[in-house]
Amino acid sequence: MSSTSSTGQVRVEPPPPPLVKVPRLIQYGGLPPREWKVGRGYSIGEIKALGLSVRDARLLGIYVDERRKTVWQHNIERLREWLIKVLKGEILPPDPTLPKVIKIKRKRGRVFRGLTPAGRRMRGLMSVKLKETHRHKWKKKQKERELKKRHEAVRAKGGH
Repeated sequence: MSSTSSTGQVRVEPPPPPLVKVPRLIQYGGLPPREWKVGRGYSIGEIKALGLSVRDARLLGIYVDERRKTVWQHNIERLREWLIKVLKGEILPPDPTLPKVIKIKRKRGRVFRGLTPAGRRMRGLMSVKLKETHRHKWKKKQKERELKKRHEAVRAKGGH
């Protein structure tokens, strides 16, 4: 089987998936249904055996399972054959498999205080006449409508 297409271009080929042993579970009676399964990624030991660092392996498109500790010789051999093809230029490695960067939204610095007494106090609604907060709110909205303020659109955005 040739790794170049009919047009003569080199094609992208992912690395072979790692094979790992199936755990012996009680539900299988101590005998797993099959001996090997496709793993999540190569262990750090298997990558080090090829003389690569974890970052170099990920840049080559090789998935790395940092939790796995087993080192299987057949995984090293399969990966070595694939690497030799990549170095010769017969095939191209896939895109890097670097970990995803997770962006965390910063804290706004406000506490949600819905209709609790603390929330009403915080919004200045605890004076004698404003105990019934919804009436105060409706009167305020009506006044803004009469003054032709864009009250519904602006308030949610934090405007005036």
